[in-house]
Amino acid sequence: MTKPLRFGIVAGEKSGDILGADLIRALREHYPAAEFFGIGGPLMVALGCESQVSMDRLSVMGFVEPLGRLPELLKIKRDLQSAFIENPPTAFIGIDSPGFNLRLETRLKQHNIRTIHYVSPSVWAYGAKRIFNIGRAVDLMLTLFPFETGIYHQHDIAVECVGHPLADQIGFEDNGLASRAQLGLAETDRVIALLPGSRAGEIKRLGPVFLAAAIESLEGNPALKFIIPAAGAEAKRQIDELLHSSGILGVDQFQLTDDSKAAMSAADLVVMASGTATLEAMLLRRPMIVCYKLAAITYAIVSRLLKVPFVALPNLLAGKQLVPELMQHALTVESLSHEITTQLQRQAEGSEHHAAVMQEFDEIHRGLRMNASASAAAAIVKLLKTE
Repeated sequence: MTKPLRFGIVAGEKSGDILGADLIRALREHYPAAEFFGIGGPLMVALGCESQVSMDRLSVMGFVEPLGRLPELLKIKRDLQSAFIENPPTAFIGIDSPGFNLRLETRLKQHNIRTIHYVSPSVWAYGAKRIFNIGRAVDLMLTLFPFETGIYHQHDIAVECVGHPLADQIGFEDNGLASRAQLGLAETDRVIALLPGSRAGEIKRLGPVFLAAAIESLEGNPALKFIIPAAGAEAKRQIDELLHSSGILGVDQFQLTDDSKAAMSAADLVVMASGTATLEAMLLRRPMIVCYKLAAITYAIVSRLLKVPFVALPNLLAGKQLVPELMQHALTVESLSHEITTQLQRQAEGSEHHAAVMQEFDEIHRGLRMNASASAAAAIVKLLKTE
């Protein structure tokens, strides 16, 4: 009796858990009895992935923030590495979390275990030096966006662009009215969604600026309503504290929800932290202001390494500025409230600029619809069939 294929797999973030679960389903279309072992979140675990530790233990970001967790992260890596080397999987799939997964993949590849990395690290943003480490770590890179493949081709690293699952999942119809009804908002309300991020550090840095700019915007337009998604109990507690300290806890114009997609869909404008949510807002055809503010030490490092003119995904995908970005010191209460006013005016006037941006959003969406999970699984199957 043939033993079932056994895949090593590690995801370290909620977004990675979503990608991992969809990939497990797609791989089981080819290998129905396949087993999955490593680290996954609740969605992956529900599909039978054996997670050796809680995925939350890998959820760190930046250059400086992980240092305090380094001993624990190193132990997790050593334990997984030993388990995979002692009982080699058919292949190892690292989903995003490059700081952890690329190091693990390097050691596994040295032991002739095939390695796949799903979601390209931002080598295109920080210069080519990191590409050599990636070449030593992976047998196949799966990217979400077409602009990411060039640097891998230049360095003879096998790469496949599979598109983004969100582009497959989100349709072209506008469900804004249904989302407003779900959230108790009227069709005629002027609604701004505030998304200061999901991590505590992001909310701490962006939340006060977002709320102060909202209050300032209300002074000029008292009819505005603000909806704030909170991703989990801790984020809700943190946002409640910010609302309380700003004197607006319980104020009718501010509403919390646990549904970020509905909040964005219901909004006339989204004010948000840079990240994957900007892609979702673009796919929902929502004008946005993208904000980016890191811890001072992390920003000092990033700003010296950054090689691209934009941080917002819609701008990177378009190769030009479609949406405004307010980065680090440029993000102030005054600059943000001014940008909110500008964006709302453009919409109200039906400006050519607004229409052109919406058209670009549509074209990018169509280009990213590639049946991502099935494409990723097919690329992995193809790799396994090569000698």
